Amino acid sequence: MRSDRFRAAAEEKNFSAVDELFAEQASFRSPVVFAPYEGREAISMLLGAVGEVFEDFRYTDQVEAGDTAVLIFEARVDDRKLNGVDILRFDADDRIVELMVMVRPMSGAQALAEAMQTKLAGAGSG
Repeated sequence: MRSDRFRAAAEEKNFSAVDELFAEQASFRSPVVFAPYEGREAISMLLGAVGEVFEDFRYTDQVEAGDTAVLIFEARVDDRKLNGVDILRFDADDRIVELMVMVRPMSGAQALAEAMQTKLAGAGSG
């Protein structure tokens, strides 16, 4: 499946191959921020922070059709359990052009937003 490499990187919390996984002008649509993050550098920084914030992360399902893949996951942020989906859209070269993440329930999304805000502020990313 086209999403296997991304899935393996996420499960290993290792996005060192972000240049191979993502198109140069890829976008990341966060579950807690309206405007998308643009470009590999921003995506690499965000995925690294998410890898540090999520605990007990695991994918439970993986579905693909055409240029789109959906990976369903479970994770924990502090004491909040959450469920989510990574929606990946691919270009003709099998690179990700868009990663959209959705998370539920609201208490999990709020815990994620707070943890990411703290993590990114500590990294000087505001």
